[in-house]
Amino acid sequence: MQHQKKKNSSRKAILIAVFSIAVTIVFGFDRKQKTNPPKPMNVIFILTDDHRFDFMGFTGKVPWLETPAMDRMAKEGVWVRNATVTTALCSPSRASILTGQYAHTHKVVDNFSPLPENLNFFPEYLQKAGYRTAFFGKWHMGHAGDDPQKGFNHWESFKGQGVYYNPLLNINGQRVQYKDSTYITDLLTEHASTWMRQQPKNKPFFMYVSHKGVHDEFMPAPRHRNKYHGNPINYPSTINLTATENSKLHGDVCKSPIAAMVKNDTNYNVKDIPQWVWAQRNSWHGVDFMYDGRVQFDDFYYRYCETLLAIDESVASIRKTVEELGIAENTMIIYMGDNGFLMGEHGLIDKRNMYEESQKVPLLVYAPGMSHNGKALDQIIQGIDIAPTVLEVAGVTKPANMQGQSFLPLLQDKTVNWRNKAFYEYYWEFSYPQTPTTLGVREGSHKFIFYPGLWDVSEFYDLSTDPEEKKNLYRLPAWQNEIGRLRKELWSWLQETGGLQIPLKPINEKRGDYGSKGLY
Repeated sequence: MQHQKKKNSSRKAILIAVFSIAVTIVFGFDRKQKTNPPKPMNVIFILTDDHRFDFMGFTGKVPWLETPAMDRMAKEGVWVRNATVTTALCSPSRASILTGQYAHTHKVVDNFSPLPENLNFFPEYLQKAGYRTAFFGKWHMGHAGDDPQKGFNHWESFKGQGVYYNPLLNINGQRVQYKDSTYITDLLTEHASTWMRQQPKNKPFFMYVSHKGVHDEFMPAPRHRNKYHGNPINYPSTINLTATENSKLHGDVCKSPIAAMVKNDTNYNVKDIPQWVWAQRNSWHGVDFMYDGRVQFDDFYYRYCETLLAIDESVASIRKTVEELGIAENTMIIYMGDNGFLMGEHGLIDKRNMYEESQKVPLLVYAPGMSHNGKALDQIIQGIDIAPTVLEVAGVTKPANMQGQSFLPLLQDKTVNWRNKAFYEYYWEFSYPQTPTTLGVREGSHKFIFYPGLWDVSEFYDLSTDPEEKKNLYRLPAWQNEIGRLRKELWSWLQETGGLQIPLKPINEKRGDYGSKGLY
């Protein structure tokens, strides 16, 4: 009898198990899944200042530059090879990242324009979705100072460009002065890690770490000073092209020739280098008169690379904290530069223009479970795509006014209708008059650059055969149909997005350049 009861009980248990499996198969869920939905993914966005796209160890551009943390992100995650900004300037680019909009839409067109009150930043939408949000570092938009901005539960920032040593931070409205040679990159990293450790386990978070580095004046951490000084510099092939008899020539002139040497070389087109480029060489943003002559090129180059090392260590430290907290399997990490930076290309330094080293930026993404991890991504991704991507990760619908597009499907190897063009706009600044208003579009390997209001030659390059932009093809008959098509694409984009009016702003700066310093 007892044996029969046990037998019936076993049969009953088997029937219940079979029924449960059947329910799961038919309805697609079980009780555990229903009561414990997947936790939204945390997102960490790390932004650096003036970090050009190819100054990372794994690219091989600078053979002696070591960036193990970035190398690891590229190896384990996704390196976006064709990441560009829509405006290669701090404030407009940062505003585009936060709003998902072009500069002519959000109207933060330079480093001095005030922030329009009607702008919404994507962390605001994350807050509404239950995210805890934090900002650490450089804000630098519209001279807004260091005051807390909307969209962030926790705030730590400094005024303007800030300083590398002994910073004054506004922490949630209270200003704290740091001393004893406190290094800003290390401080922001330490505070970011501390904040992560304080977050409740039942809430997702978004953390924005915005470094001062590697903005000029480059100041490495004490442990990195002079680490690279003396290493051979691979000077760009175009650094000497616009040299005059008073210019200092850089490197081997056979590899980086002067204009007279390649006047008739079909690999170059000296005749069609725009006049503004020739003029800019001997200015604040040119290699002959760098920052009013206060720095020499080689030292400038070495200190840039040395200052970058603390940034790489910051990436490693943040990843280590994520792993120690046991949240690595539920955290996306994005590393990006706000714009690129020329290191002697075309005889120039700085950014603002549409040359490759200025427009392109480093963009590394690591998120667990993404099927594209371990492979490079070749599609064109722009700064305006960050906001829609983070929102989709959080399960938030993209607002209609965002002009960017989420590239999350690309990280998941999904087939998606993706853009094949990158548009560009930069508006002339009174404070930095060396670079003219610049509009342009790149499609595949073709790039068209136009300078409205400037009596100068436009530019067109085939990057597949001329990645260093040495040969301006704009006047060649064989390319006129393609140039005309891209010109039409550029104007159509401006018309369709409301960008046919140059958004002028009042000029309140008393600042000039070589030959007019101190004059209005």
